[in-house]
Amino acid sequence: MTIVQWLLLPAFIHVAWITALGIRMGRARVRAARAGQVKVRDVALDNRGWPDEVLKLSNNYDNQFQLPMLFYGLLPLLILLVKVDRFTVALAWAFIASRIVHSLIHTGDNVVIRRFQAFLFGFITVATMWGWFAIRLYVTG
Repeated sequence: MTIVQWLLLPAFIHVAWITALGIRMGRARVRAARAGQVKVRDVALDNRGWPDEVLKLSNNYDNQFQLPMLFYGLLPLLILLVKVDRFTVALAWAFIASRIVHSLIHTGDNVVIRRFQAFLFGFITVATMWGWFAIRLYVTG
């Protein structure tokens, strides 16, 4: 595989993860509605009406589109400006691993401090990716 393929593979894994989360969330919502735990009109404009387990899945699904925006915005720049290197690829893998760990915590026992630690690791990782990109673009060429 090329280095660009190695950079993009974590993104494909993340998309697959988000797809699985979306399916899991959808099934949980249908089950809750069928079981009478929620009325559709109560959640039409606000997710807070869902049972806690469904709300955890929904919140985590939404969360997968927040911090990763910084990751997905960087990928095409790295590729187009030919700034992909092994360090960047390692950071990409670490970032997506942090998103999966964050997701497992969030949809599992949801220990907030552990979830925050996973989030913080991912945040630092993607910030480092941007910093390294800036150094490669403006300092080292």
